[in-house]
Parts: sequence; structure tokens; C-alpha cells
Amino acid sequence: MQGISGSSMGGLNMNTTPVGERASIVIFGCCNAGKSSLINAITSQNIAIVSDIRGTTTDPVKKTMELLPFGPVVITDTPGLDDKSTLGTLRVEKSLDYINQADLILFVADASREATSDELIFLDKIKSSDKKCLIVGNKCDCDIIKNDLKVDIYVSALKNINIDKLKNMMSQILSAGKKEKTILGNMMKEKDIILLVTPIDASAPKGRLILPQQQVIREILDRHGIAIEVQVNEIKDALERIENISLVICDSQVFKEVDEAVPESIPLTSFSIIFANYKGALQSLYSAAKVLDTLKVGDRILISEGCTHHRQCEDIGSVKIPKLVRKHTGLFDEDNLIFEFSSGGEFPKDVSMYKMIIHCGACMLNENQMKSRMKFAKEREIPMTNYGIAIAYMNGILKRAMKPLKNI
Repeated sequence: MQGISGSSMGGLNMNTTPVGERASIVIFGCCNAGKSSLINAITSQNIAIVSDIRGTTTDPVKKTMELLPFGPVVITDTPGLDDKSTLGTLRVEKSLDYINQADLILFVADASREATSDELIFLDKIKSSDKKCLIVGNKCDCDIIKNDLKVDIYVSALKNINIDKLKNMMSQILSAGKKEKTILGNMMKEKDIILLVTPIDASAPKGRLILPQQQVIREILDRHGIAIEVQVNEIKDALERIENISLVICDSQVFKEVDEAVPESIPLTSFSIIFANYKGALQSLYSAAKVLDTLKVGDRILISEGCTHHRQCEDIGSVKIPKLVRKHTGLFDEDNLIFEFSSGGEFPKDVSMYKMIIHCGACMLNENQMKSRMKFAKEREIPMTNYGIAIAYMNGILKRAMKPLKNI
């Protein structure tokens, strides 16, 4: 058994806040409004390239920082909204996807010029959404302020005017909407012993644990619990040597083996399921699992992941889940069911051809992104479930896996 509490854990960084746990601030505006200069001023670093040439920012640029007194954030600088070139139009379309993940939008307008139609169209789009938005009039050090937008604050990124005031406003807005949530919720209490089953196989990252495992371990330690980490073949030994285990959490791909090894008297769930609950998406994902019983020849299934990684020979998304679905449906021929894949920030613009979507636990996506994907699928009446729920359902143990969460 690998004892966790207090160890350095070789390559596991317990102090860095993951991007998926940071509040997302996205900066929009037209070319040369000073978006890049503003992100540099806010972060006090030269993160983004600043130039008078239109379209200098061609792809979103991200920077993580601590926005005090609020806490950890990730700030994204986007290409100019008025870039009308062929590539520019595509860049703008892609950057607009960042609206979905934003907790706060900073709209930067050039105070030295009048509002443009592109700015007005974008602001109308934001007004029709539920996103918090600050309109920032940049270049307030100009001779005459011409911008006629309803600006929340005037700043000069170049001369550092009102930057601290802007940061305080950002912090206040984010703090007002901050939700105090924990990954494990009421599944654990202080001094509980939690057994974590994390298989180390060909697809496991060398020298470290995957992010959900890191985050759960850190929360157990923060809440003064005891985390014990084992591989599948060490479960029996752990159960014999350790009394009063309060909960077992396993990697979804070994759900069946862990279910067989752990007595019914000990609650069992998976990392993927608790993260679905943490992202506020559990109920809908749970309800969609039964679609697995209705799959027929010719159906397409999208398997989507929130991160990008090198897929190994026994990758859970591209190999193990398709194999399990074929076994569950009895449609073993590869031509019977068609599996397609997406990963990272990319999510198909058209999902109408899919019978269902099976998503990962979304540890690399923030809650806004995950809910946005689910809303997108729901509006098109495409059922969406996730790895842990699907695997538990196909193994006949979903009821047991959901029991620790007490909200289904």
C-alpha cells in the first residue's frame, strides 16, 4: 500500500491551483483597444505581445494569477472582435467560445474613439446572457474621451491609471458570486479514512498521479481525513489491515474489480462520479446512462474529454469504453457502432448525428464549461453521460456507486 499523508509523492504539486478550479476572466474588445496592454498591466508581467499592428493577438493567451483578495484566477486575452480577415473571422468565432467558460468578462473599449458596430453587437450578446461584464474604457489618458459606451471604469494600461481600482472591482464581483463547494461534500467528515484505488497501468502518467486523484487527496488532507492509496491487487490487504474505512473511491476503469473486492457495507464510488457532482452536472448525466440499453447498429457515440493527452494502447476513452459498450450491447463488430472522439477545449459544433455523448470527469474544465457542454447537448436532445456513470451502469453497480452522494 502507498500511504499518502505527508509524503512528497514524487512530482505531485499540492500547492498549484488547477485551471479548472480557477475563476475565469476573459478579455474581449476590438483590435488596438489595448486588451493585451491591459492583461500585462493586471498581471504586472509582459504576457501578451503589444503592438500597434492590428490583429497581433491571433490566438487566446492565458495567464494564471492570484487576484487578491479573491484568490486564484485565469485570465484569457482574445483576438480583436473586428478582425475581418479570413483567418481573423475564424479566430473571432473560436474566441467567442470562451464566453461559455467565463465567470467575468472584461470588455475593453478604446476611450479615444467612438463605439463601433462590432462593439455594440458583442455587448448586446453579453446582455442577453447571464455573464457578469465590466466595460473598461482604456486609454483614458487621451486628449478627448470620445467613447459613448456606458463604461464602468476608465483606465490607462500604458500609464497604470486605475489598474488597482479595476482589480478591486474584479475581485468584488467574483467574490459576490463565489460558491463554497467541496469535492467530497458530505461524503466525508474529519478523521475519516478514505481508500483510493488508483491503478498504475500503461495509461497512467509516469511519476505522478492524474489531476482528480491529486485534488481528492489534497481535500482529504485539508479536511483532516486520512487518505490511503492502493492499486487493485492491494485492496484485500488494505481491508484486512485497516479498520473503519469510511469510503472507497476508485478509478472508473476498475469499477467492476473494486466492486467485487469491497464489501457492500463499505460505500463505493468513483473519481469521475464525484467530479460530475462537483461540477453540478450529476443528475442529468445519471439520467442519460439508460440510453446505453437502446443503442443499435449504425449509432454514433461521441466520447469527449476535457484534456489532451497521448492516448496509450489501453486508453480508457478510446479503447476501454468502446469495448465495454460493444460488450453491453452485444454489437461486437466494429462497424456496428461508430465511435468518434474529441478532446481538450474542442467540442463539436454539431452533435446532431450522435445517439449519445460519453464525457470524461471534466477535471480540466471549469463548472461553466461543463454546464455549457451539457446545455448545448440538451438543447439538441442528445443524451450525455460520463465515464464513471456509464461504466458503473454497464457493470450493474450504478445504484451502489451513487449511494454515497445521497442526492439521487
